[in-house]
Amino acid sequence: MKKTKILSILLSFILVFSMFFLNTSTEAKGNVKQDYLIGFKTNISNKSTHIKSLGGSVKHEFKYMNVVHATLPLQAVTALQHNPNIAFIEEDHQAQAIGQAVPWGIPHIKADTVQSTGVTGNGVKVAILDTGIDSYHEDLSVAGGASFVSGEPNALTDGNGHGTHVAGTVSGLNNSLGVLGVAPSASLYAVKVLGADGSGTYSGIAQGIEWAISNNMDVINMSLGGSQGSTALQQAVDNAYNNGIVVVAAAGNSGSKGKRNTIGYPAKYSSVIAVGAVDNTNNRASFSSVGNELEVMAPGVSILSSVPGNSYDSYNGTSMASPHVAGAAALILAKYPTLSNVQIRERLKNTAVPLGDSFYYGNGVIDVEAAIQ
Repeated sequence: MKKTKILSILLSFILVFSMFFLNTSTEAKGNVKQDYLIGFKTNISNKSTHIKSLGGSVKHEFKYMNVVHATLPLQAVTALQHNPNIAFIEEDHQAQAIGQAVPWGIPHIKADTVQSTGVTGNGVKVAILDTGIDSYHEDLSVAGGASFVSGEPNALTDGNGHGTHVAGTVSGLNNSLGVLGVAPSASLYAVKVLGADGSGTYSGIAQGIEWAISNNMDVINMSLGGSQGSTALQQAVDNAYNNGIVVVAAAGNSGSKGKRNTIGYPAKYSSVIAVGAVDNTNNRASFSSVGNELEVMAPGVSILSSVPGNSYDSYNGTSMASPHVAGAAALILAKYPTLSNVQIRERLKNTAVPLGDSFYYGNGVIDVEAAIQ
């Protein structure tokens, strides 16, 4: 009985204590002052006096409208809302500058310098073999595409976000919003070979490559890979290369294990430019795969780009590095439309800035300005 009584007293104390803080919190909230824009129905001369009487202060009275900018406590707002002389009262909301962000990778490979000369990728067709592209994104213009994923027939949607992010790095539009891509005037084609879960089959990828050949693509980007080789997949990328297409793929995110080759497929095939990832100080990303087939490096850490729903996000991966190279190839081809894919590849490779052991860095980080000259 004694324990029950003590417990009852304790619970009562907790309840009263809680109510005390609740009431104090509510009262404090009512006294917190915020900035508001207050519209008056008539041009009364005592606006400032009226606001002061409610515990507020006028910061500014507009000249061409019956509106004042004032600081008010919450209870004053409630009172004004019932005042017949008040037309409206609204919070003084924040606004931010709207503009286009230039992700660090763009100047890092000197794509911005090339763009300033008027070379922006115009007339070059780039196929993004990925999870599809959100064609409704405000910062992307998708020219077409096809899907080779069972159950996901529309390539112009992206249930994953990966493909849309890759597309933004290749060709984010040069406008007043979003992000700037490497080759903003290049024509993007969504070739869905990966589903919303981010996975796909070699057969689907091979079909996507054949679609790119049939539809006269100039560049293929494959920010994807597998650990197993495939004769069919190799034949598909070889066919694309032999048909004059620049074929670019992510080296993989398996990192380094001493001198063990960790590059995935299809990047490992000789007809494909295998791309590794560096950060903004040209250090190899810890996740970036290594091996003798590694050809060039590109930005792949904290890469800001487009994602579905008119949004933007930063991703890491050789998947983010690969589209920098695909975009760079598009710029070179736009400048020199008669160059072969072999010549474009040689330019990218031979003008790359050396960073160290080729097993870990390939020929170095790409410099598209040097490749154009």
